Amino acid sequence: MANGKLIDEQLVMLSQLGDAHAFGLLAEKYQNKLYRVILRIIKNQSIVEDLVQESFIKAYRSIANFRGDSAFYTWLYKIGLNTARSYLYDKKHSPQIDCSIESEDLDNLSAASNLYSPETPESELSNKQIAKTVNDSIEALPSELKLAITLREIDGLSYEQISLTMDCPIGTTRSRIFRARNIISEKLKPLLNAKQGQRW
Repeated sequence: MANGKLIDEQLVMLSQLGDAHAFGLLAEKYQNKLYRVILRIIKNQSIVEDLVQESFIKAYRSIANFRGDSAFYTWLYKIGLNTARSYLYDKKHSPQIDCSIESEDLDNLSAASNLYSPETPESELSNKQIAKTVNDSIEALPSELKLAITLREIDGLSYEQISLTMDCPIGTTRSRIFRARNIISEKLKPLLNAKQGQRW
């Protein structure tokens, strides 16, 4: 991780000196991550591709203003989210964040940390029910809670990075994630209680 950050810093420095190839390496490294983030807000893949490209153009034009107060990808995520929000505002679309989670991603949710048991037809069905419940719970969250919980649990960003990305105080970030986890946990309780009571 430290080496990755150091490489990013070197590439940013070269980019600020006008090295387009160095910025191209940064774009190649983060384009898929940025694509996934914007895709949670806008479900049209071709539009998302355009917005990712627009975000990198904005980042390249603004790279001289990047001071390193945050990690490069946090700064880039913020540009991407602002670009997506501007698109939605201009087109008067309502944000529709698709935060579907594959069953393996449940490992990242604290409320689901002990859900897996040896594979049996019953446990497989139970895990699918749990995954569906988590998906449905996240889908029903307000957009700001959806984005906060997925940036934290799926993308693995720190509270500080999420705060910078979503342009809100860190206390607000913690509150949103706490509220989202509580909502998901409440939805999972019946399934967890049923699973604990089962005999394998």
